[in-house]
Order: sequence, then C-alpha cells, then structure tokens
Amino acid sequence: MSRRCELTGIGPMTGHSVSHSNVKTKRRFLPSLKSVALHSEALGRSERLRISNAALRTLDFKGGLDAFIVKASDDKLSPKAQKLKRQIKAKQAETAAV
Repeated sequence: MSRRCELTGIGPMTGHSVSHSNVKTKRRFLPSLKSVALHSEALGRSERLRISNAALRTLDFKGGLDAFIVKASDDKLSPKAQKLKRQIKAKQAETAAV
C-alpha cells in the first residue's frame, strides 16, 4: 500500500536531517494518513478511504465528500476515488433529471 492520499495525491517528500554540527543526512517526510469512512450523500452509503489529515479538514470546509470529489481533478485522485467520483456524478445527474 503506497503512502499517498487518495483524494489529494499528497505523497512522501525528501529532505535532510541537519545536526548541530550541520551534517546533513537524507530523510523522508511521510504524509499523515488516516483511514476514514466518509459518507456520500448522493450514494447514501459510506466509503473507506485513506486520506491525509489536511484533506480531512478540507472536506469539512468544502461541505463533504460529494462537493469535494466532484470538483477534484482526476490526475490527483486514486483509481478507487475516480470510480467513486463517476458514481456520484451519475447519481447526481439521475436525480437532476427526475
């Protein structure tokens, strides 16, 4: 399982640990990921995704999973999130037509 946020695409970054004597050693900065069950209003069910804590705060700000995922670009979403986006868009189009 990769250490990548399924909604924002945030992944590990590299940098240096710098000691008191200014010796630099390579290190990785890993994203703070959390496995959460997010409820979709359009689909009426919950979906389990592995997202960063920053993405979780953004979901609260944007108004939920449906509002965030419909506006998100496909290149940042994981394949699982892209499938969820297609399902949400289809359900929203279905309810708008009725």
